[in-house]
Amino acid sequence: MAIIYQEKERIFTLETLHTTYQMKADGRGALLHLYYGKKTAGSLEYLLPFYDRSFSGNPADVGNDRTYSMDVLPLEYPTLGVGDYRGTALDIENGDGTECVDLRYDSHEIRKGKYALRGLPAVLAHEEEAQTLSVILKDSVSGIRVELLYGVLEREDIITRAAVISNKGAETVIIQKAAGACLDFLYWDYDLISFYGRHAMERSVQRKPIGHGTFSIGSRRGTSSHQYNPGVIVAEPHTTEEQGNCYGLLFVYSGNFCCEVQRDQFDQTRVLMGLGRDYFHYPLNPGESFVVPETILCFSDQGLGALSRRYHDCIRRHICRGKYAHEARPLLINSWEAAYFDFTGETIVRLAKEARELGADMVVMDDGWFGKRDNDDSGLGDWQVNERKLGMSLKELVGQVNDLGVRFGIWMEPEMVSEDSDLYRAHPDWVLRFPGRTPVRGRNQLVLDFSREDVREAVFAQVCGVLDQGNIEYLKWDMNRSMADVASAKGAPGRVTYDYVLGLYDFLEKLTARYPELLIEGCSGGGGRFDAGMLYYTPQIWCSDNTDAADRVFIQYGTSFFYPACAVGAHVSAVPNHQTGRKVSLQTRGVVAMAGTFGFELNPALLTEAEKAEVKEQIRFWKNVEPLVREGDYYRLSNPYEEAFAAWAFVDENQERALLSVVMMEKHGNMAVSYVRLRGLLPEAEYVNSRDGRVYSGAALMNAGIPLPLEMGDYRGYQAEFRRTQG
Repeated sequence: MAIIYQEKERIFTLETLHTTYQMKADGRGALLHLYYGKKTAGSLEYLLPFYDRSFSGNPADVGNDRTYSMDVLPLEYPTLGVGDYRGTALDIENGDGTECVDLRYDSHEIRKGKYALRGLPAVLAHEEEAQTLSVILKDSVSGIRVELLYGVLEREDIITRAAVISNKGAETVIIQKAAGACLDFLYWDYDLISFYGRHAMERSVQRKPIGHGTFSIGSRRGTSSHQYNPGVIVAEPHTTEEQGNCYGLLFVYSGNFCCEVQRDQFDQTRVLMGLGRDYFHYPLNPGESFVVPETILCFSDQGLGALSRRYHDCIRRHICRGKYAHEARPLLINSWEAAYFDFTGETIVRLAKEARELGADMVVMDDGWFGKRDNDDSGLGDWQVNERKLGMSLKELVGQVNDLGVRFGIWMEPEMVSEDSDLYRAHPDWVLRFPGRTPVRGRNQLVLDFSREDVREAVFAQVCGVLDQGNIEYLKWDMNRSMADVASAKGAPGRVTYDYVLGLYDFLEKLTARYPELLIEGCSGGGGRFDAGMLYYTPQIWCSDNTDAADRVFIQYGTSFFYPACAVGAHVSAVPNHQTGRKVSLQTRGVVAMAGTFGFELNPALLTEAEKAEVKEQIRFWKNVEPLVREGDYYRLSNPYEEAFAAWAFVDENQERALLSVVMMEKHGNMAVSYVRLRGLLPEAEYVNSRDGRVYSGAALMNAGIPLPLEMGDYRGYQAEFRRTQG
């Protein structure tokens, strides 16, 4: 059993293969957090500190016991207004304007299978793969009822948390703040690893000690954002890739979020993950319920690498759905950097011919095929094919591409509208806008109000009208600006950001149901909405608009801490790179792109014959190693922020095969030799390097490593496939 309840002590123990999570409903009904970490046995209640702490108040129902304070005890779901002065998971404004909710244990239920969340993505599991613990907490004064949900995936070492807030009282209340998960740590020093960035440079890694005060990251942009990713790692200071204790929290949500980390007066640490507070004041009428999105928790005592691999497995097996969850993705050539807005149907057909000659599977027609759209100033929202520009119908174009033996994909940005569009002229009230104010523009476009069902239905009809015109097998779903005017012509302003995301999920749920064979790639200016919520609907996401291989090393390094390579949209692009002007060899560009879905973002007609031959070899090699990259265990073998090279490897489940990739990040005169050590192999087995036929023991590859070549030139890239010998 993954969930055990000790009735006399009212202790709940959640167990996975390697971890234990324990909490207790005490005598006054407070749900106290006891422990989360490496698997252990017995009650951990003895860890609770009970001392008389001056200026830490005591609840009335403990009488004269000055050792009992909500300001000190570790809590499962802390609330505002009960004497806990640390960060809180829930803030309710009652009908009389007061902000207080005092939640006490009422009941619980343990059931087979994994809970689902109404309207929200969440980890999926078969009944035999998971158990659910539902704990009901109630406030006797206001009638607020909170159901805390815990999903336990025992084999995967995953515990999920979510909450459902219900108003059982007689008055409307306002949810001012709602987190889905809280982790309280009684002792030890910790570092916080978070992932920051900007457009075209996402998920840079920041590691810093957790000090006194509150540190927070989050988004108020309407998306999870380029600036901060909704996942953090709490690690002991000496934790490395292979050793040490660390905890992950990953929010399964694609909108505004907030993660707060606080070290308090007694050196205890609290981590909260939930919805962002800005633009969020959610009214909850009597009888209504509100669902707080899920947080995926994981613990590793074997370092950051093991933690990442557990998240990769969880996302591949329990988040990504549909045909492409475990199937090879089409190797595509996208038209954007090949032609931008300057193309016709014949341009796309020529691109398809080039794709076929190189061995690619698909051509994707990017922005510029619809409405009045020759630049980014107009046309969004008018999802009708511009046949005059293409010189043919979409059906004819798709047919010509398919006749070449090439699959067809298309780009759309359904959440956006240009002011210069027929849709906006007909329905100016369909956009997010503050009443009486001119809107904030981003990229000369406005945001459609996806919190409204009527708007979503109208856009859905347009999107389906396009997809029904031919054998379209791939859709790149883009979203190229942040929200600013967070107000709807219908509905309370404080509901908009949350309802918008639920509207987006509703749209995508209907789209995937109608087109189960369609591969959707998420995108928001590249990696501006790279999160587990979107991966539930789009099993891959364009990692970054920056295709420069040297920059992508860092971007994909940070991405790998939570997200598997099969989710990472990565392409070989032209040089000089269109974002940085940097020149990196075709070999290195291929090495870096093979740490993701692998494809091309260039015009093949501009390649030399030698380059075309090299691309053909890359494609041949990729199709050989693609299953290994998609399903294999991922190992970070170096830190590119600190070492002269970036190295990573994929190892298959049976440890029969490995793919090593290296990029030299530094070049100096008379440089010292660098050595890279592999991981994840069988020490006693022998492996042959498919490049040169040399045989190594697994122990030698992992303990001694192999030397990297000293060659002239910047950013030299190398790959080697190792296969276990049969001897």
